[in-house]
Amino acid sequence: MRLRGLEAPRLNIRPARVSDVPAICDLIKSFADKKLMIRRTLGELYEAIREFYVAVDDDGQIIGCSALHVFWEDLAELKCLAVSEQAQGRGVGRKLVDACWDSARVLDIKSVFTLTYVPEFFERCGYAQIEKSELPHKIWNECVRCPLFPNCNEVALIRSVSVSAAMTFNHQALMPLAVGV
Repeated sequence: MRLRGLEAPRLNIRPARVSDVPAICDLIKSFADKKLMIRRTLGELYEAIREFYVAVDDDGQIIGCSALHVFWEDLAELKCLAVSEQAQGRGVGRKLVDACWDSARVLDIKSVFTLTYVPEFFERCGYAQIEKSELPHKIWNECVRCPLFPNCNEVALIRSVSVSAAMTFNHQALMPLAVGV
């Protein structure tokens, strides 16, 4: 089936396979070239393949991807959400976000955050804006690779099992412990 007009593509959202990595890399690269996301190497993608979901149309083409990266017992990041320009506006991104949220729930993770230039999309998916400073410092390890660092305008959003949980995840657990001798 070819994408036409506003017709929704038939989709299969599934965990990514190793054979999907080149297509995922190309999809992410198309947005990284526009400085809308961080570039990922093939090696990084192969190493993180178990974090990824892909959207596959009925022609077998990968038209979207997303990843859920676990940071701690109660916090994960939804990252690498990319949908081909031809498939945007047809529910593909929403289904990938839902797949990551479902995965977080299966893992018993209470909160999932994301950093994005399109906060309105994530708000429609149940996320709420928060200050970046409310997120643990550990999450910024990839930001130094971004061409826009440190002048990034990404917005932080979070979705939690309960509304109050968004602000009560355990910040202290993510801080390094000082060990005295």
